[in-house]
Amino acid sequence: MASVAWAVLKVLLLLLTQTWSPVGAGNPPDCDAPLASALPRSSFSSSSELSSSHGPGFSRLNRRDGAGGWTPLVSNKYQWLQIDLGERMEVTAVATQGGYGSSDWVTSYLLMFSDGGRNWKQYRREESIWGFPGNTNADSVVHYRLQPPFEARFLRFLPLAWNPRGRIGMRIEVYGCAYKSEVVYFDGQSALLYTLDKKPLKPIRDVISLKFKAMQSNGILLHREGQHGNHITLELIKGKLVFFLNSGNAKLPSTIAPVTLTLGSLLDDQHWHSVLIELLDTQVNFTVDKHTHHFQAKGDSSYLDLNFEISFGGIPTPGRSRAFTRKSFHGCLENLYYNGVDVTELAKKHKPQILMMGNVSFSCPQPQTVPVTFLSSRSYLALPGNSGEDKVSVTFQFRTWNRAGHLLFGELRRGSGSFVLFLKDGKLKLSLFQPGQSPRNVTAGAGLNDGQWHSVSFSAKWSHMNVVVDDDTAVQPLVAVLIDSGDTYYFGGCLDNSSGSGCKSPLGGFQGCLRLITIGDKAVDHILVQQGALGSFRDLQIDSCGITDRCLPSYCEHGGECSQSWDTFSCDCLGTGYTGETCHSSLYEQSCEAHKHRGNPSGLYYIDADGSGPLGPFLVYCNMTADDAWTVVRHGGPDAVTLRGAPSGHPRSAVSFAYAADAGQLRASVNLAERCEQRLALRCGTARRPDSRDGTPLSWTSDTIVLSQKEHLPVTQIVMTDAGRPRSEAAYTLGPLLCHGDTRLLKVWRRESVIFEIFPPLFGRRRWEDGLSLGVQHKPGQDESFWNSASFNTETSYLHFPAFHGELTADVCFFFKTTVSSGVFMENLGITDFIRIELRAPTEVTFSFDVGNGPCEVTVQSPTPFNDNQWHHVRAERNVKGASLQVDQLPQKMQPAPADGHVRLQLNSQLFIGGTATRQRGFLGCIRSLQLNGVALDLEERATVTPGVEPGCAGHCSTYGHLCRNGGRCREKRRGVTCDCAFSAYDGPFCSNEISAYFATGSSMTYHFQEHYTLSENSSSLVSSLHRDVTLTREMITLSFRTTRTPSLLLYVSSFYEEYLSVILANNGSLQIRYKLDRHQNPDAFTFDFKNMADGQLHQVKINREEAVVMVEVHQSAKKQVILSSGTEFNAVKSLILGKVLEAAGADPDTRRAATSGFTGCLSAVRFGRAAPLKAALRPSGTSRVTVRGHVAPMARCAAGAASGSPARELAPRLAGGAGRSGPADEGEPLVNADRRDSAVIGDTGFLRIGRAGFELLASSDLPASASQSAEITGVSHHARPSLIF
Repeated sequence: MASVAWAVLKVLLLLLTQTWSPVGAGNPPDCDAPLASALPRSSFSSSSELSSSHGPGFSRLNRRDGAGGWTPLVSNKYQWLQIDLGERMEVTAVATQGGYGSSDWVTSYLLMFSDGGRNWKQYRREESIWGFPGNTNADSVVHYRLQPPFEARFLRFLPLAWNPRGRIGMRIEVYGCAYKSEVVYFDGQSALLYTLDKKPLKPIRDVISLKFKAMQSNGILLHREGQHGNHITLELIKGKLVFFLNSGNAKLPSTIAPVTLTLGSLLDDQHWHSVLIELLDTQVNFTVDKHTHHFQAKGDSSYLDLNFEISFGGIPTPGRSRAFTRKSFHGCLENLYYNGVDVTELAKKHKPQILMMGNVSFSCPQPQTVPVTFLSSRSYLALPGNSGEDKVSVTFQFRTWNRAGHLLFGELRRGSGSFVLFLKDGKLKLSLFQPGQSPRNVTAGAGLNDGQWHSVSFSAKWSHMNVVVDDDTAVQPLVAVLIDSGDTYYFGGCLDNSSGSGCKSPLGGFQGCLRLITIGDKAVDHILVQQGALGSFRDLQIDSCGITDRCLPSYCEHGGECSQSWDTFSCDCLGTGYTGETCHSSLYEQSCEAHKHRGNPSGLYYIDADGSGPLGPFLVYCNMTADDAWTVVRHGGPDAVTLRGAPSGHPRSAVSFAYAADAGQLRASVNLAERCEQRLALRCGTARRPDSRDGTPLSWTSDTIVLSQKEHLPVTQIVMTDAGRPRSEAAYTLGPLLCHGDTRLLKVWRRESVIFEIFPPLFGRRRWEDGLSLGVQHKPGQDESFWNSASFNTETSYLHFPAFHGELTADVCFFFKTTVSSGVFMENLGITDFIRIELRAPTEVTFSFDVGNGPCEVTVQSPTPFNDNQWHHVRAERNVKGASLQVDQLPQKMQPAPADGHVRLQLNSQLFIGGTATRQRGFLGCIRSLQLNGVALDLEERATVTPGVEPGCAGHCSTYGHLCRNGGRCREKRRGVTCDCAFSAYDGPFCSNEISAYFATGSSMTYHFQEHYTLSENSSSLVSSLHRDVTLTREMITLSFRTTRTPSLLLYVSSFYEEYLSVILANNGSLQIRYKLDRHQNPDAFTFDFKNMADGQLHQVKINREEAVVMVEVHQSAKKQVILSSGTEFNAVKSLILGKVLEAAGADPDTRRAATSGFTGCLSAVRFGRAAPLKAALRPSGTSRVTVRGHVAPMARCAAGAASGSPARELAPRLAGGAGRSGPADEGEPLVNADRRDSAVIGDTGFLRIGRAGFELLASSDLPASASQSAEITGVSHHARPSLIF
């Protein structure tokens, strides 16, 4: 009970910490007061003004004084309007107007903010949207609420676009409220040590909140540690915030491994960033700005068992742990709270709990550095060089994500050459070009495209040049020559008419940020550049570094690795199991059923149960049977567990079972299946007399439990407890998880001597004994999503579902078939956004959507119509990188997303399937297996209650019939198709598994044609009945063989009228065929000298007779046609013999010699018309018509070798003398028998399952699968066995 109360308390505390943050404490709840209207004119400034009456002081909202608003002298993208709010305020909204009564207004703009009027930062509306929508006329007001709000003193409005028939014109208002701020400044060599109140009980939670502004990229923000090396540390490392948690010294026992949480990027931008850390027992919430990392530690937490001191800004006390870098924090902390205590206020008041070390002050100095952003590859900054000097000397700092780009170019005076400094492959390279000499190159640095600031110093003088990048120095000697510095240096790109060798490179100009530029010994004033008083520029943003981390947050899903350039990002999906621009789409099918209907045979496959969802792919064995596709997940536990009795009540064995998939993957697989089961095979031995002593034989019984309640699968642990019989023994084997079919209920089983406890995942321990009710209600199994379908019968009918939530990534996949020329498959609308997939024309499928950037369409065109009443597969995906559409195997069409556009798809209406909200352009036909972001929609359930729509859809064979091979016929099922192999010489799910047998010397197999068999109504087809009064004018014969013996009889067909057909190998290995279709004439004999076919290789023969014309084909390539003269009718066929023929009366001498020799080797896929003698013998169904003499052994395949094989054994736990493993021994993989009619009786109780009323003893004929074909289990009865004679 105490544990429950503690858990509830933890939840309440977490809720409290999530709803209360001291960072914003003191701010009024209503924060939307106008801030600019009451300011004096002197608080407004601008880049320029058209006239004194168009000055910035006239830019207040709704004011008409002056010219009615601000208008700059020149309308271009370098103009700005600035407001000084007087102090830092919280800004929650902005509003704009055009110039009063004019044609001057701004249609879009950027909003920037700053604390001190330098180093401006752009406000971003969404993950990649910087621009704000402006006005469409001069007088209407456009409001925009800022989510989230920000704190600043200075704001700038930068017009991006304006009325093309007018000028830039703006009137503005800013809304917000006062902001409470307590600030402490650390100079990189100072710290605060806060001593906590020493209470007898340790706190049950820690909450730390603060904001920070970093002047450098590294430094410790806070640190707290305990007596044994356990500590928490918050440290800025290369602009990222890292939270270290260590539960103890590495030399001491520790229940928790060290934890490192990293959030944020580019946090050294000299702007404010918020931090919230919540520690509650083993739960950790770590938030930086708006990104949160939730972490649950394992084991017992000692995070809060720390000393009563915490330091901010560094680790001031000597002798403490040295596990971290000792660089202290250089910057400011704001509103620093520890468990609700204002630490800054305590420091200001010099409270005894605070120890200040070093230079700590309570005001935050404003940075004076002016960065410059090079927005595009055409950006450049032209600055005057130190002309006339005999050296070149330039220093600067840069940061970028691009691996390549020109940084600096300059020409030397008097034609003495030029130099270029550029990035290539993340390295800095310098090339010096001098007349009559080869270029001199210097390389320094590596990985410089990491977004960090890097310092560069370049100099060239007389006999050498050198480049220093951070701490890496490279020097290149030069031929002694006078270096005369040029007049102009170009940073970034060059002028369009530049002719210098360094400006004609395919690398393009630099994109990134520069600062602290010096030429010679003179620092460059970028504000003078901005004002036009120094140098010139193009496409720059001065006094701001506009770098952004496009990998934070990362849009790469499923563990894809994000990399970026200045303009975009990309995802490396290698090794993830996913593909696409954001690693969203799974490479694998969602189920074995989907693999099966791609024509894949049984084998190991990866499946991804939730498609593009968060669960990853995992390896299973897919066993394709005629009726089902079984998913087999093996465990890594022991094959068998054996236990001997002991005193009553003592637990004897607890065995855990781990699987190849994790709990989430297993649960998804089980939920998607209609039926899952797991078998527990048991052997229990008890003494015949209770007082018997050692040496007395035990009485053994065996049983198998079929566990089939999906909520409790798979089994993860089995505990055996002795029931009080010392002279007892038990053994069990747990089989793999098998999934397919419909759901059953599960209860318990108890043997006399052993009680079993079986523990499924996620549901804890449960004891199952007979007579104990589990209280589980019957629940029908879920329909397989692969076949879940609906038929739309009217254009106005549709199915509706809740709105589709695919804000950043949306994928839709489904099958459709139709006979109409157009119709909408699905549509979902928002206020302005939408998504739609439709058949626009018989040969066109279109995917269209709008996320705020305007409608976008992707269309796939087909050379053949889609309205052919065949199933077609559609997959559409839209993400932040673009959109794609693929139909069937046609080439995928893609449409990239606009750069820095809207990325969120916001839908709020119902999702319409098969129609639209207007009930127009509805779809007529069938839609199947509809999935949105990996989640299947139950079309059938919704269709049952929707007029004009019916559940299910017929006609699957028209698309999947080609999967049935070798004469197999496609049969419709309620869900899907099955291949009927009754008239095929093959079996298996696709009639593609050959039926082979090894014939020993002297053996034979005789197939007797039944006398009473209804004649087919279609006399033009292959013969479908055989009767002594039936006359055959055509037949199709196929067989495959492998032998080294000659002569050999491959096939002999006899007649009641002494007519016959023989297929033999002559002494030289040539193929010979003899037809005798008239007993009064000699047989037609033909020899086909294709090659020596008694070479031990597999050969395939096909014989097709149409009256007197016989076509013989070998290996589907060599063909020969012959004409019969003995007749055209084969009368009263009697039997077909494979191997040795005892009586061949009336046959020719060659046939008799071959018949006497018979056949030794392997025969497979033997078929005469619809008669398949090998199949009739080895796969019996009904009354036997086959007689076997001698040794005929089934084989897996003739091509596999001459050793006899064995029938495929199904996966059923078995004990070889008490132990063993399931599945064929040669492959080591589980199989489930395709023939489910076999039954087995094992022990004295049979198989048990539980129905609603309690125990139910199943008869052997009711068993869901056979356990009988394992060689170690005896007492098995098979039905419909062939009459084998040995």
